[in-house]
Amino acid sequence: MQDFSKPGVRQQQLMAEAHRHMPQGVAENYRYWGDERTVFVDNAKGCRITDCDGRTWVDFRLGYGPIILGYRDERVDAAVIKQITQGGTLSGFATELDTEVVKQIKAMCPNIEKMRFANSGTEAVMGAVRTARGYTKRDRVVIVEGGFHGLYDEMMWKSDIEHWDPQGRVAPSVIPFGGGIPQRARDLVDLIVLNDHAMLEHLFAQQGEQLACVVLEPIIGNAGSISATPEWLQRLRDLCTQYGTMLIIDEVKTGFRVAKGGAQALYGIHADLTTYAKAMGNGYPVAAFGGRAEVMDVVGSNKGGVVHGGTYTANLVALSAAHATLNILDQTDALATINRVGDEIRALLGRVFTAAGVEHAFAGPPAMLGIHFTPDVPQSYRDWRVTNSDLYRDFAWRLIDYGVMLEPDSREPWFLCEAHADVDLGWLEEVATRAMREACEASVRQSR
Repeated sequence: MQDFSKPGVRQQQLMAEAHRHMPQGVAENYRYWGDERTVFVDNAKGCRITDCDGRTWVDFRLGYGPIILGYRDERVDAAVIKQITQGGTLSGFATELDTEVVKQIKAMCPNIEKMRFANSGTEAVMGAVRTARGYTKRDRVVIVEGGFHGLYDEMMWKSDIEHWDPQGRVAPSVIPFGGGIPQRARDLVDLIVLNDHAMLEHLFAQQGEQLACVVLEPIIGNAGSISATPEWLQRLRDLCTQYGTMLIIDEVKTGFRVAKGGAQALYGIHADLTTYAKAMGNGYPVAAFGGRAEVMDVVGSNKGGVVHGGTYTANLVALSAAHATLNILDQTDALATINRVGDEIRALLGRVFTAAGVEHAFAGPPAMLGIHFTPDVPQSYRDWRVTNSDLYRDFAWRLIDYGVMLEPDSREPWFLCEAHADVDLGWLEEVATRAMREACEASVRQSR
């Protein structure tokens, strides 16, 4: 039997060696779970990852959402290998594949008329915001509390929910994500609360003529899939149109995951500009931003136009992966399979929580499932603050110890991929029941 409860010998060796060469011993901050918990993956296949000590987990983290078909999907990998061996990877010139992938996206997403590529969600958001500013000739940007739009200075401001008193009358303070972010990066950024109609009306009444864009995830990928109501999102769309403000819908996580046309297909509300990444390449690093032709045409236009570029933009490894992935999502029942399995997992988890007497609410679609220990579905990031996130965290760590990989923070949803269709749901319900029972018992002991 696998022992997940303590670090393996090889993990300890690799962690010690990695500390000598990288800050925290990892390649990016979010991979560090502490010296004893940081996972060193040896291989991944389907919906499972195996670490350096041979322990295997069923993975619902999926690299924060890029894996939509499964790790090492043969169909996608074959397309990439063919491109590498027969056509190369990078030339610095245009290729036919550039246009072919954009045509695929346009067929799936009617909100897109023209598009440019990028290498990451961060780059896509940077390109979209710069395009919005270039089109509107305005500077101010609005983001929604709880959203995450990449690792660049202007987007790295957040409401300090962790230290906020939800019983008080003072709004949470706005702080940077961390060090190295100058205060002046905050000067052109406003934050609003999801689904708060009064705040939305006040924002546009006071600053509508100054706003270049509003950037939001309608289904917030870093707040447990808390979602905009259709009424609030439609009002935002109407106000953006009225004031000439660009609505940028960030579909880095939801794009090609929650529906073929992303979150906008579910809502029937379209943005002026949209960002994509993650699922569009099934794990290969590819991203894009696009939208209305008249807006996108400020990119690369005559003197004063918006500059966009990048050495690895539209590299052929990324585009061949996107071409294959999008074709599978468009032409097969992969998304239907994901939704079916997600519904089944939501149902079994609901049984587990109900049997344990734990109040719970699910948020978001089945492919990107948010779980909150609270009686009502949260309507904003501030609502998340009053959920029982401590109980969820304990439950999650115990699940990890039983061979189910997920993010221990309830702000991160469970991600589903097509390969989860082969998971033994009876086993999953059994280990979830055990983990929930133990977490509840520990909570009772701590409260005495």
